[in-house]
Amino acid sequence: MKRLVVLGGGESGVGTALLAKAKGYEVFVSDKGKIKENYRQVLIHNEIEWEDETHSESKILNADIVMKSPGIPDKAPLVKQIREKGIQVVSEIEFASKFTKATIVGITGSNGKTTTSTLTHYILKRELNVGLGGNIGDSFAKQVLEHDYPNYVLEISSFQLDDIDTFKPKIAVLLNVTPDHLDRYDYKFENYIASKFRIAENQTKEDYLVYDADDEVITNWLKEHPVQSTLLPFSITKKVEKGAYLEEEKMIIAIDNNQIHMSTNNLALEGKHNIKNAMAASTVAHLLKIRKQTIRESLESFQGVEHRLEQVLKINKVQYINDSKATNVNATYFALESMDAPTIWIVGGVDKGNNYEELFAFVNEKVKAVICLGVDNDKLIDTFGGMVDTIVETQSMEEAVKMAYKLSESGDNVLLSPACASFDLFENYEDRGRQFKDAVRNL
Repeated sequence: MKRLVVLGGGESGVGTALLAKAKGYEVFVSDKGKIKENYRQVLIHNEIEWEDETHSESKILNADIVMKSPGIPDKAPLVKQIREKGIQVVSEIEFASKFTKATIVGITGSNGKTTTSTLTHYILKRELNVGLGGNIGDSFAKQVLEHDYPNYVLEISSFQLDDIDTFKPKIAVLLNVTPDHLDRYDYKFENYIASKFRIAENQTKEDYLVYDADDEVITNWLKEHPVQSTLLPFSITKKVEKGAYLEEEKMIIAIDNNQIHMSTNNLALEGKHNIKNAMAASTVAHLLKIRKQTIRESLESFQGVEHRLEQVLKINKVQYINDSKATNVNATYFALESMDAPTIWIVGGVDKGNNYEELFAFVNEKVKAVICLGVDNDKLIDTFGGMVDTIVETQSMEEAVKMAYKLSESGDNVLLSPACASFDLFENYEDRGRQFKDAVRNL
């Protein structure tokens, strides 16, 4: 009997443990932190051995295979020990994919993953039996065990791709690559780019890579590191032979002499970046033979995802917008780009080596006040202090929202778009977004 050790007792860890047990593995789950009560109950109920608030090396280093949670870095001493012993380390995506023959759509990129994955799933589920998982929602492994859908849309982070071996999606989508998580990649951008491109490393010419042809990082990398996949680029600046492009106000998707035309004026989601997300999702749907009418209707009715440019409330003619999911500078770039009124910007958190330069033009043009929300705000104050009339420091969401309320005038926007991770003051970006919405509702 093979022994699988799962490091991390969260959604992906517990899902993997359940699937492994069902497939005849001896399973042990170990979490250095505290395992949440609901996950603990699942493990107890399924008679899976587990421990939390410690890692017992004697029970871990005798594994045949280790599934580690994407949150645990390779630099962790325990992971180094495991690798030194020659034990295979895999991600949940890698492990679970061995037990399904489903058609997999894998979506990655620095930004837009959740929106594009959710939108793609939203279109496909109208005509196909399809699961949504990966970095979002229910664990992929658990879905393979309980539903074994014939199709999956998986949102995949670079951390999940770092530990694949044979995983290959039928359709891979690479939305964009901008510097993010460099703290996990020895502060080398090329390491992070290589990690994103692993989504295509096992693909053959029968598989597809859908990617942004306007993204120089992607196009330059492809020139130097060609992939086997059939390429389907999308662009909002130039015409492509195969793939998706814009012509006047129309989005055109062209694959094998079969074209879809769609007006971009009717898209439910606003902003240039969302035209790209819609192109990527539509290309996937077209490849999977979804009817044109269904694709059109879906793009016109899709309402977006929580914590991503989510309109919360209008109070005294001031619009409050929750973009807590903007955990890097590029995501905040899109948010500020789409602001069409004077904006009070709430920013800050755990800085992952951010360079704020690309935001300067928007800050000068649109931002009237900056509210810093983080434990350490020095870099923000140094960077933006000279650009705006008002810059203030706050230590809690309630305080930040009250300050925004004081500084705002009729017709303004109040935008939470932190450009940073949330772990200094919040559990995660969802917690941060929910606290923002609660604080706005309590004004």
